[in-house]
Amino acid sequence: MMGIYVNDLRELIIRPALEHLNEWSQTAENLLLGTAAQESQLGFRVQSDTGDSLGIYGIKAQTHIRVWDEFLVTDPELASRLRGLASQQQFLKFPHQELITNLSYASGMAWMMYKRCHLKFPANADIHELASYWLNLYATQNESIAQINSNELTLEKFAQNYRTFVLRENKNLAA
Repeated sequence: MMGIYVNDLRELIIRPALEHLNEWSQTAENLLLGTAAQESQLGFRVQSDTGDSLGIYGIKAQTHIRVWDEFLVTDPELASRLRGLASQQQFLKFPHQELITNLSYASGMAWMMYKRCHLKFPANADIHELASYWLNLYATQNESIAQINSNELTLEKFAQNYRTFVLRENKNLAA
């Protein structure tokens, strides 16, 4: 099985993207790692079999559009910072492709899916809190209710994926 080395994803992609957006926290970082573990097994798959879930965060094109049209439109400064993570020309031609090929942009967009819920996240959340945030704030925005209720998308599965893919490489990491 191949995927992205978790420490590289954390330190070289997620943390700098969140810092660029002025959104870094340990919880945000861990939540994005857990989301990538749940959605793609840290990059094992970057597109679903049906082609509708894109990148390591499994963001659907319709969700990508909704985040821009319903949330980022209300905060031009944040939208500009996120746009700063996108490729200059490719974003204009193929914006959804950025979710697959641009890990910094994809990380920023995945965080926007959480941020648009306007919750105050604790400084440090445990695995079960991260799983709850993923299910209630991320998966429900990105999936149909029928898919959410399937056995595959559960809090336990998120926690299991977090332990398997995030904590496997460094048992001392937070959460």
